Amino acid sequence: MNASQRPALLPGLRVAKRHFNALDLSRLVAAFAVLFWHYQHFFVPPVDYGFQVDRPAVLPLYHPLRWLFDYGHSAVQYFWAVSGFVFAHVYLADSSAMRRFWLARVARLWPLHLLTLVLVAGLQAAYTRINGTAFIYHEQDWKHFLLSLPLAQYWGWQNNQSYNGPSWSLSTEILAYAVFWVLLPALRRAPLSVALPVGVIMLRLFFKGWPDGPVLTCIGYFFLGTAIYGAALRGWLRQPVLIGASLGCGWLVWFTLAHHYRYDATALAGTFAVLFAMLAIDLADKRDFLAIGRKLGDASYGIYLWHFPLQVALVLLIDATLGSRDIARQPGFLLFFLVLSVGAGFASHRWIERPAQKAILRLASPKKQA
Repeated sequence: MNASQRPALLPGLRVAKRHFNALDLSRLVAAFAVLFWHYQHFFVPPVDYGFQVDRPAVLPLYHPLRWLFDYGHSAVQYFWAVSGFVFAHVYLADSSAMRRFWLARVARLWPLHLLTLVLVAGLQAAYTRINGTAFIYHEQDWKHFLLSLPLAQYWGWQNNQSYNGPSWSLSTEILAYAVFWVLLPALRRAPLSVALPVGVIMLRLFFKGWPDGPVLTCIGYFFLGTAIYGAALRGWLRQPVLIGASLGCGWLVWFTLAHHYRYDATALAGTFAVLFAMLAIDLADKRDFLAIGRKLGDASYGIYLWHFPLQVALVLLIDATLGSRDIARQPGFLLFFLVLSVGAGFASHRWIERPAQKAILRLASPKKQA
Protein backbone atom coordinates (compact mmCIF):
# COMPACT_ATOMS: atom_id res chain seq x y z
CA MET A 1 0.00 0.00 0.00
CA ASN A 2 1.55 3.31 -1.09
CA ALA A 3 1.18 6.62 0.70
CA SER A 4 -1.78 7.71 -1.42
CA GLN A 5 -3.68 4.50 -0.59
CA ARG A 6 -3.16 4.62 3.17
CA PRO A 7 -6.31 5.48 5.12
CA ALA A 8 -6.45 8.82 6.86
CA LEU A 9 -5.55 8.84 10.54
CA LEU A 10 -8.14 10.15 12.96
CA PRO A 11 -6.66 12.95 15.09
CA GLY A 12 -5.65 12.41 18.71
CA LEU A 13 -5.87 8.61 18.64
CA ARG A 14 -2.26 7.57 18.02
CA VAL A 15 0.73 8.23 20.23
CA ALA A 16 3.76 9.81 18.63
CA LYS A 17 5.95 6.71 18.90
CA ARG A 18 5.48 4.68 15.74
CA HIS A 19 6.93 1.33 16.83
CA PHE A 20 7.14 -0.32 20.24
CA ASN A 21 10.23 -2.43 19.64
CA ALA A 22 10.75 -3.72 23.18
CA LEU A 23 7.10 -4.76 23.29
CA ASP A 24 7.58 -6.69 20.02
CA LEU A 25 10.72 -8.33 21.33
CA SER A 26 8.90 -9.36 24.50
CA ARG A 27 6.41 -11.30 22.39
CA LEU A 28 9.27 -13.53 21.22
CA VAL A 29 10.40 -14.03 24.82
CA ALA A 30 6.83 -14.88 25.85
CA ALA A 31 6.53 -17.51 23.11
CA PHE A 32 9.87 -18.90 24.24
CA ALA A 33 8.54 -19.19 27.81
CA VAL A 34 5.58 -21.29 26.65
CA LEU A 35 8.04 -23.81 25.14
CA PHE A 36 9.46 -24.49 28.61
CA TRP A 37 6.03 -25.08 30.11
CA HIS A 38 5.08 -27.56 27.39
CA TYR A 39 8.43 -29.35 27.46
CA GLN A 40 6.99 -31.64 30.15
CA HIS A 41 4.78 -33.19 27.46
CA PHE A 42 7.74 -35.33 26.41
CA PHE A 43 7.34 -37.27 29.66
CA VAL A 44 3.61 -37.99 29.40
CA PRO A 45 3.15 -41.67 28.46
CA PRO A 46 0.21 -42.98 26.39
CA VAL A 47 -2.53 -42.41 28.99
CA ASP A 48 -5.90 -40.72 29.11
CA TYR A 49 -6.47 -37.65 31.30
CA GLY A 50 -4.85 -36.67 34.55
CA PHE A 51 -1.20 -37.70 34.27
CA GLN A 52 1.08 -35.48 36.35
CA VAL A 53 4.75 -35.05 35.43
CA ASP A 54 7.25 -34.89 38.29
CA ARG A 55 9.01 -31.89 36.81
CA PRO A 56 11.89 -31.59 39.30
CA ALA A 57 12.78 -35.25 38.75
CA VAL A 58 12.79 -35.41 34.95
CA LEU A 59 13.20 -31.96 33.39
CA PRO A 60 16.77 -31.01 32.43
CA LEU A 61 18.17 -27.93 34.20
CA TYR A 62 14.96 -27.73 36.19
CA HIS A 63 16.33 -25.91 39.23
CA PRO A 64 18.05 -22.99 37.46
CA LEU A 65 15.10 -22.70 35.03
CA ARG A 66 12.34 -23.52 37.49
CA TRP A 67 10.33 -20.33 36.89
CA LEU A 68 10.17 -21.01 33.16
CA PHE A 69 9.23 -24.66 33.58
CA ASP A 70 6.60 -23.95 36.26
CA TYR A 71 5.15 -20.62 35.10
CA GLY A 72 5.86 -20.40 31.38
CA HIS A 73 2.13 -20.71 30.70
CA SER A 74 1.63 -17.25 32.26
CA ALA A 75 2.99 -15.82 29.02
CA VAL A 76 -0.45 -16.43 27.48
CA GLN A 77 -1.99 -13.69 29.63
CA TYR A 78 0.86 -11.40 28.64
CA PHE A 79 0.12 -12.03 24.95
CA TRP A 80 -3.48 -10.95 25.52
CA ALA A 81 -2.51 -7.71 27.27
CA VAL A 82 0.05 -6.84 24.59
CA SER A 83 -2.56 -7.52 21.90
CA GLY A 84 -4.96 -5.05 23.50
CA PHE A 85 -2.30 -2.33 23.56
CA VAL A 86 -1.13 -3.04 19.99
CA PHE A 87 -4.66 -3.20 18.57
CA ALA A 88 -5.42 0.18 20.09
CA HIS A 89 -2.23 1.56 18.54
CA VAL A 90 -3.04 0.13 15.11
CA TYR A 91 -6.81 0.52 14.82
CA LEU A 92 -8.08 3.43 16.94
CA ALA A 93 -6.74 6.05 14.56
CA ASP A 94 -7.31 4.05 11.37
CA SER A 95 -10.36 5.52 9.62
CA SER A 96 -10.87 2.29 7.62
CA ALA A 97 -10.50 -0.10 10.57
CA MET A 98 -14.15 -1.12 10.83
CA ARG A 99 -14.13 -2.18 7.20
CA ARG A 100 -10.81 -3.99 6.95
CA PHE A 101 -10.45 -5.36 10.49
CA TRP A 102 -11.70 -8.93 9.99
CA LEU A 103 -10.00 -9.43 6.65
CA ALA A 104 -6.70 -8.41 8.22
CA ARG A 105 -7.25 -10.79 11.15
CA VAL A 106 -8.19 -13.75 8.93
CA ALA A 107 -5.25 -13.15 6.61
CA ARG A 108 -2.83 -12.99 9.54
CA LEU A 109 -4.07 -15.86 11.69
CA TRP A 110 -6.04 -18.42 9.74
CA PRO A 111 -3.61 -19.86 7.13
CA LEU A 112 -1.06 -21.08 9.68
CA HIS A 113 -3.80 -22.17 12.07
CA LEU A 114 -5.41 -24.29 9.33
CA LEU A 115 -2.07 -25.80 8.29
CA THR A 116 -1.06 -26.79 11.82
CA LEU A 117 -4.59 -28.01 12.63
CA VAL A 118 -4.56 -30.45 9.71
CA LEU A 119 -0.98 -31.50 10.44
CA VAL A 120 -1.73 -32.21 14.11
CA ALA A 121 -4.86 -34.15 13.13
CA GLY A 122 -2.69 -36.45 11.01
CA LEU A 123 0.00 -36.82 13.67
CA GLN A 124 -2.56 -37.52 16.39
CA ALA A 125 -4.22 -40.15 14.20
CA ALA A 126 -0.84 -41.89 13.85
CA TYR A 127 -0.15 -41.65 17.59
CA THR A 128 -3.61 -42.98 18.46
CA ARG A 129 -3.29 -45.88 16.02
CA ILE A 130 -0.04 -46.92 17.71
CA ASN A 131 -0.93 -46.22 21.37
CA GLY A 132 -4.71 -46.45 21.57
CA THR A 133 -5.03 -42.90 22.90
CA ALA A 134 -4.17 -39.38 21.76
CA PHE A 135 -1.11 -37.39 22.87
CA ILE A 136 -1.86 -34.77 25.58
CA TYR A 137 -5.05 -33.37 23.97
CA HIS A 138 -7.63 -36.15 23.77
CA GLU A 139 -10.62 -34.50 22.09
CA GLN A 140 -9.82 -35.67 18.56
CA ASP A 141 -13.28 -35.89 17.03
CA TRP A 142 -15.28 -34.19 14.29
CA LYS A 143 -17.05 -31.87 16.72
CA HIS A 144 -13.78 -30.37 17.97
CA PHE A 145 -12.26 -30.34 14.49
CA LEU A 146 -15.20 -28.35 13.11
CA LEU A 147 -15.05 -26.00 16.10
CA SER A 148 -11.32 -25.56 15.51
CA LEU A 149 -11.68 -24.58 11.85
CA PRO A 150 -13.01 -21.05 12.62
CA LEU A 151 -11.01 -20.87 15.88
CA ALA A 152 -14.16 -21.43 17.93
CA GLN A 153 -12.81 -24.43 19.85
CA TYR A 154 -12.66 -22.67 23.23
CA TRP A 155 -15.83 -20.62 23.30
CA GLY A 156 -17.56 -22.83 25.86
CA TRP A 157 -18.84 -25.65 23.64
CA GLN A 158 -15.69 -27.77 24.00
CA ASN A 159 -15.17 -30.76 26.26
CA ASN A 160 -11.49 -29.88 26.65
CA GLN A 161 -8.50 -28.74 24.61
CA SER A 162 -8.14 -30.47 21.25
CA TYR A 163 -5.88 -30.92 18.23
CA ASN A 164 -3.23 -28.16 18.29
CA GLY A 165 -3.98 -27.48 21.94
CA PRO A 166 -2.07 -24.19 22.38
CA SER A 167 -4.42 -22.57 19.85
CA TRP A 168 -7.08 -22.43 22.58
CA SER A 169 -5.75 -19.00 23.56
CA LEU A 170 -6.18 -17.75 19.99
CA SER A 171 -9.76 -18.99 20.11
CA THR A 172 -10.57 -16.88 23.16
CA GLU A 173 -8.71 -13.92 21.66
CA ILE A 174 -11.04 -13.98 18.63
CA LEU A 175 -13.87 -13.08 21.02
CA ALA A 176 -11.79 -10.24 22.45
CA TYR A 177 -11.31 -9.01 18.88
CA ALA A 178 -15.06 -9.15 18.34
CA VAL A 179 -15.74 -7.04 21.45
CA PHE A 180 -13.03 -4.59 20.39
CA TRP A 181 -14.55 -4.26 16.91
CA VAL A 182 -18.06 -3.69 18.27
CA LEU A 183 -16.82 -1.10 20.76
CA LEU A 184 -14.42 0.61 18.36
CA PRO A 185 -16.64 3.68 17.74
CA ALA A 186 -17.04 4.16 21.51
CA LEU A 187 -13.36 3.51 22.12
CA ARG A 188 -12.49 6.28 19.70
CA ARG A 189 -14.59 8.74 21.67
CA ALA A 190 -13.20 7.77 25.09
CA PRO A 191 -10.49 5.04 24.90
CA LEU A 192 -9.64 4.89 28.60
CA SER A 193 -13.16 5.41 29.92
CA VAL A 194 -14.56 2.59 27.77
CA ALA A 195 -11.71 0.06 27.90
CA LEU A 196 -10.93 0.19 31.62
CA PRO A 197 -14.42 -0.76 32.87
CA VAL A 198 -14.66 -3.59 30.32
CA GLY A 199 -11.32 -5.01 31.44
CA VAL A 200 -12.08 -4.67 35.14
CA ILE A 201 -15.60 -6.14 34.86
CA MET A 202 -14.44 -9.15 32.86
CA LEU A 203 -11.67 -9.96 35.34
CA ARG A 204 -14.01 -9.36 38.26
CA LEU A 205 -16.47 -11.88 36.83
CA PHE A 206 -13.61 -14.33 36.34
CA PHE A 207 -12.41 -13.97 39.94
CA LYS A 208 -16.01 -14.50 41.12
CA GLY A 209 -16.05 -17.86 39.33
CA TRP A 210 -18.35 -17.17 36.40
CA PRO A 211 -18.48 -19.80 33.62
CA ASP A 212 -16.13 -19.63 30.63
CA GLY A 213 -13.29 -18.26 32.72
CA PRO A 214 -10.69 -18.35 29.91
CA VAL A 215 -12.88 -16.13 27.71
CA LEU A 216 -13.50 -13.66 30.55
CA THR A 217 -9.80 -13.59 31.40
CA CYS A 218 -8.75 -13.03 27.80
CA ILE A 219 -11.18 -10.14 27.27
CA GLY A 220 -10.17 -8.67 30.62
CA TYR A 221 -6.44 -8.69 29.90
CA PHE A 222 -6.99 -7.48 26.35
CA PHE A 223 -9.01 -4.46 27.41
CA LEU A 224 -6.67 -3.56 30.24
CA GLY A 225 -3.97 -3.43 27.57
CA THR A 226 -6.25 -1.18 25.52
CA ALA A 227 -6.87 0.99 28.59
CA ILE A 228 -3.13 1.46 29.05
CA TYR A 229 -2.97 2.77 25.50
CA GLY A 230 -5.83 5.11 26.36
CA ALA A 231 -3.78 6.41 29.29
CA ALA A 232 -0.84 6.89 26.92
CA LEU A 233 -3.04 9.01 24.65
CA ARG A 234 -3.72 11.29 27.62
CA GLY A 235 0.00 11.69 28.18
CA TRP A 236 -0.07 9.87 31.50
CA LEU A 237 2.50 7.18 30.70
CA ARG A 238 5.78 8.95 31.14
CA GLN A 239 8.91 7.03 32.03
CA PRO A 240 8.84 7.66 35.82
CA VAL A 241 5.19 6.62 35.93
CA LEU A 242 5.86 3.44 33.96
CA ILE A 243 8.84 2.50 36.11
CA GLY A 244 6.86 3.14 39.27
CA ALA A 245 3.91 1.13 37.98
CA SER A 246 6.20 -1.76 37.03
CA LEU A 247 7.87 -1.77 40.45
CA GLY A 248 4.48 -1.54 42.16
CA CYS A 249 3.13 -4.53 40.22
CA GLY A 250 6.38 -6.38 40.95
CA TRP A 251 5.86 -5.73 44.66
CA LEU A 252 2.33 -7.16 44.37
CA VAL A 253 3.80 -10.30 42.82
CA TRP A 254 6.16 -10.67 45.78
CA PHE A 255 3.37 -9.94 48.26
CA THR A 256 0.94 -12.50 46.84
CA LEU A 257 3.68 -15.13 46.68
CA ALA A 258 4.89 -14.46 50.21
CA HIS A 259 1.58 -14.11 52.04
CA HIS A 260 -1.52 -15.54 50.38
CA TYR A 261 -0.51 -17.05 47.10
CA ARG A 262 -3.13 -17.15 44.39
CA TYR A 263 -1.90 -17.83 40.90
CA ASP A 264 -4.45 -15.69 39.06
CA ALA A 265 -3.69 -12.57 41.12
CA THR A 266 0.05 -13.14 40.81
CA ALA A 267 -0.21 -13.62 37.04
CA LEU A 268 -2.24 -10.41 36.72
CA ALA A 269 0.32 -8.35 38.64
CA GLY A 270 3.27 -10.01 36.90
CA THR A 271 1.80 -9.45 33.45
CA PHE A 272 1.49 -5.72 33.92
CA ALA A 273 4.81 -5.42 35.72
CA VAL A 274 6.45 -6.70 32.54
CA LEU A 275 4.22 -4.67 30.22
CA PHE A 276 4.96 -1.40 32.03
CA ALA A 277 8.68 -2.21 32.03
CA MET A 278 8.68 -2.86 28.27
CA LEU A 279 6.88 0.42 27.61
CA ALA A 280 9.42 2.26 29.77
CA ILE A 281 12.24 0.73 27.71
CA ASP A 282 10.47 1.74 24.50
CA LEU A 283 10.17 5.34 25.66
CA ALA A 284 13.88 5.36 26.48
CA ASP A 285 14.76 3.92 23.05
CA LYS A 286 14.37 7.20 21.18
CA ARG A 287 16.82 6.21 18.42
CA ASP A 288 15.26 2.80 17.69
CA PHE A 289 18.27 0.79 18.86
CA LEU A 290 15.83 -2.08 19.45
CA ALA A 291 14.39 -1.97 15.93
CA ILE A 292 15.38 -5.63 15.49
CA GLY A 293 12.60 -6.39 17.97
CA ARG A 294 10.05 -5.82 15.21
CA LYS A 295 11.39 -8.68 13.12
CA LEU A 296 12.04 -10.96 16.08
CA GLY A 297 8.54 -10.47 17.46
CA ASP A 298 7.02 -11.50 14.13
CA ALA A 299 8.17 -15.09 14.77
CA SER A 300 6.18 -15.44 17.99
CA TYR A 301 2.97 -16.62 16.31
CA GLY A 302 4.77 -19.32 14.35
CA ILE A 303 6.68 -20.51 17.42
CA TYR A 304 3.44 -20.73 19.35
CA LEU A 305 1.58 -22.77 16.73
CA TRP A 306 4.45 -24.94 15.49
CA HIS A 307 5.94 -26.20 18.75
CA PHE A 308 3.21 -28.74 19.54
CA PRO A 309 3.13 -30.38 16.07
CA LEU A 310 6.91 -30.61 16.28
CA GLN A 311 6.59 -32.18 19.71
CA VAL A 312 4.14 -34.84 18.52
CA ALA A 313 6.40 -35.64 15.56
CA LEU A 314 9.47 -35.93 17.83
CA VAL A 315 7.61 -38.19 20.28
CA LEU A 316 6.54 -40.49 17.44
CA LEU A 317 10.13 -40.62 16.17
CA ILE A 318 11.64 -41.22 19.62
CA ASP A 319 9.11 -43.93 20.51
CA ALA A 320 9.70 -45.70 17.20
CA THR A 321 13.49 -45.57 17.26
CA LEU A 322 14.62 -45.44 20.89
CA GLY A 323 11.68 -46.95 22.76
CA SER A 324 12.32 -44.59 25.69
CA ARG A 325 12.01 -40.84 26.06
CA ASP A 326 14.92 -40.54 28.45
CA ILE A 327 16.76 -38.55 25.80
CA ALA A 328 14.45 -35.64 26.71
CA ARG A 329 16.15 -35.55 30.13
CA GLN A 330 19.31 -34.27 28.47
CA PRO A 331 20.03 -30.51 28.32
CA GLY A 332 21.16 -30.98 24.72
CA PHE A 333 17.74 -32.25 23.72
CA LEU A 334 16.05 -29.33 25.46
CA LEU A 335 18.27 -26.97 23.49
CA PHE A 336 17.49 -28.87 20.28
CA PHE A 337 13.73 -28.54 20.85
CA LEU A 338 14.00 -24.83 21.62
CA VAL A 339 16.14 -24.11 18.55
CA LEU A 340 13.90 -26.24 16.33
CA SER A 341 10.73 -24.48 17.51
CA VAL A 342 12.19 -20.98 17.23
CA GLY A 343 13.66 -21.79 13.82
CA ALA A 344 10.28 -23.07 12.68
CA GLY A 345 8.70 -19.82 13.85
CA PHE A 346 11.05 -17.65 11.80
CA ALA A 347 10.84 -19.89 8.73
CA SER A 348 7.06 -20.01 9.02
CA HIS A 349 6.73 -16.24 9.13
CA ARG A 350 8.94 -15.78 6.09
CA TRP A 351 7.76 -18.60 3.83
CA ILE A 352 4.21 -19.39 4.99
CA GLU A 353 2.54 -16.64 6.98
CA ARG A 354 3.62 -13.55 5.03
CA PRO A 355 3.06 -15.05 1.55
CA ALA A 356 -0.36 -16.40 2.59
CA GLN A 357 -1.31 -13.08 4.16
CA LYS A 358 -0.33 -11.13 1.06
CA ALA A 359 -2.17 -13.57 -1.21
CA ILE A 360 -5.41 -13.29 0.79
CA LEU A 361 -5.26 -9.50 0.90
CA ARG A 362 -4.49 -9.34 -2.82
CA LEU A 363 -7.40 -11.63 -3.69
CA ALA A 364 -9.78 -9.69 -1.47
CA SER A 365 -8.80 -6.24 -2.70
CA PRO A 366 -10.92 -4.68 -5.44
CA LYS A 367 -9.46 -4.95 -8.90
CA LYS A 368 -7.80 -1.83 -10.15
CA GLN A 369 -9.61 0.02 -12.84
CA ALA A 370 -7.88 0.01 -16.21
